[in-house]
Amino acid sequence: MVAAQGMISLPTPEDTVEFGQRLGKILGAGDLVLLAGPLGAGKTVLVRGIAVGLGVRGRVSSPTFVIERVHKPGEPGGVPLVHVDAYRLIGHVEEVDDLDLDSDLTEAAVVIEWGEGLAEQLADDYLVVRLERQPDDTRIARLEPHGAWTSRVGQLT
Repeated sequence: MVAAQGMISLPTPEDTVEFGQRLGKILGAGDLVLLAGPLGAGKTVLVRGIAVGLGVRGRVSSPTFVIERVHKPGEPGGVPLVHVDAYRLIGHVEEVDDLDLDSDLTEAAVVIEWGEGLAEQLADDYLVVRLERQPDDTRIARLEPHGAWTSRVGQLT
């Protein structure tokens, strides 16, 4: 895994999980992470790593059909993970409001796949992780910090 100026090379799925673990270890209640990238870019694989880093329970899979999954902390005092797949909500901002994610942000770390253009209104401080799949199957993660994340993102590269 190589990092340079907000870009991280993730040659294998294991590298993507490991990067997710590092991200999960620094997440706390109130943190918002938006994952962007085409189908097959590794968004759900990254969330699996985030879940390990946070120490939450349960198998992580794409919540495409249920839209939102809540993973409870593995230990008392831990931070829950709210994992949202907003793909089916694109163009339906009112349905994002119905999820009540701003309430979740008070108690959980919220990670939203396909959330760009829908979820930025939830917080001034958020991190966009833009995943790109290269022809050799290497993934490139581009980190786009907003608000307080501009000083925190250095912990990941």
